[in-house]
Amino acid sequence: MVTDPDTDSRRRDGEDARPPRRGVGPLIDSLPGQLLMVTLGLIAVGVALVYFPAAAGFRHQWMSDRAEAAHLAALAADVAPGGALGEDEVRALLMGADAVAVSRVRDGMNELVLYSGPIGEALVESDLRTAGWPTHIRDTVEVLFAPPGRLLRIRAEPMGAPGETIDVIVRETPLRAELHAFSRRLLLYAGIGSVLIGAAIYGALFYLFVRPMRRLASAMTRFREDPADPARVIRPSGSRTEIGRAEAELARMQADIRQALQQRERLAALGGAVAKINHDLRNVLASAQLVSDRLATEDDARVRTMGERLVRAVDRGIRLCEATLQYGRAEETPPVRAAVPARALLDEVVADAGLSATNVSWDNRLGEDLILDADPDQAHRIFLNLCRNAIQAMQEHDGPGALSADARCEDGQAIIEIRDTGPGLPPKARERLFEAFSGSARKGGTGLGLSIARELARAHGGDVELVESGEAGTAFAVRLPVA
Repeated sequence: MVTDPDTDSRRRDGEDARPPRRGVGPLIDSLPGQLLMVTLGLIAVGVALVYFPAAAGFRHQWMSDRAEAAHLAALAADVAPGGALGEDEVRALLMGADAVAVSRVRDGMNELVLYSGPIGEALVESDLRTAGWPTHIRDTVEVLFAPPGRLLRIRAEPMGAPGETIDVIVRETPLRAELHAFSRRLLLYAGIGSVLIGAAIYGALFYLFVRPMRRLASAMTRFREDPADPARVIRPSGSRTEIGRAEAELARMQADIRQALQQRERLAALGGAVAKINHDLRNVLASAQLVSDRLATEDDARVRTMGERLVRAVDRGIRLCEATLQYGRAEETPPVRAAVPARALLDEVVADAGLSATNVSWDNRLGEDLILDADPDQAHRIFLNLCRNAIQAMQEHDGPGALSADARCEDGQAIIEIRDTGPGLPPKARERLFEAFSGSARKGGTGLGLSIARELARAHGGDVELVESGEAGTAFAVRLPVA
């Protein structure tokens, strides 16, 4: 199957390869659209919660009024002269009560009081004495959609005659018509009120939540398009809410990203410069290597010793130059481990750090039997960075200094402490001590030494840590595996 590279690229970048949806799609996918849908849904729910109980109450009151009217008609029939009513009087009383027939139960006796003739229409019943509100709401919905021409039988207890039951049959069509009219009025007023309240709620939520969230999303998108543009960094509103704190954190994160990008650009430029310098420096070291080789073959033992040390230093410099570009491109060369006598290594490191030309004393407390399992060149670089920093710090401090090394073994690793009597590290330098170009405590320093030392130690499965730093001096601990 053949795939479109542009489509694959868009999918890898997290973009939808499908064309943008039209219609309600963008509306539903946006915060204002979702808020609008939620608001409309809540308005509909609110109207329903108001309408159905109110309509059921209207129907209940209508039936109660018909039952009271039927009770009054029955009382009028009781006081009729002679105890009997003619057809015209019965018809008049039924019309006054809007009833088809009226009966009652009194003293356990069921009595038909008013009756206009046979009933052939469909008949539904409602007992106001026992029906609850769920039943009334259900029956109200049924009335709204009922076919015309039905009769309604109502059973109720009159207010003026406790213990008596009035049973009246009325036509349902007037109830249906009045319920429809009531529904139209109620829905109109409730709809207007709900729209006004919903608009106020929508505006408040949009102003308080949606607008700041859209501002955050827009700021992220704009910053992603051009992170180097300082104008695209969000300006926090200063709000104390969670959204305000999110804006402040986003601003700090964008500033950190811009700083990291600028540092990456500087490192890239530095890498190009180092690449050019590295080529010429290797040629210079190659010439120095020829001279050092000749010194190493001199008959004078002192000159030969110095020549051998110079040979090792030049060889180490050449290897360092060869690894410089690899470090800039990726990481340090994996260590080639060998057995390294720790005491001799520290003595050589201190000599290469220029201790003899200073007023700093050296106390090597490591035992002869401490053998490290490490890359000789990388171990030399680790301790050289630490010792050189310590010597330079003590040189800048008035008075003589002292540099010492002590060691102990734990869990198959040697913990070698390099301690000096310098002025200590300032608090600002301790916060970012092992970060390149950030953790230097010396004016003009790059902060690369400790960063490189930690990276080399961790490549061996160890680490470099600051033990303490104060007016009495500074101590670093180097963890390296033992042979």
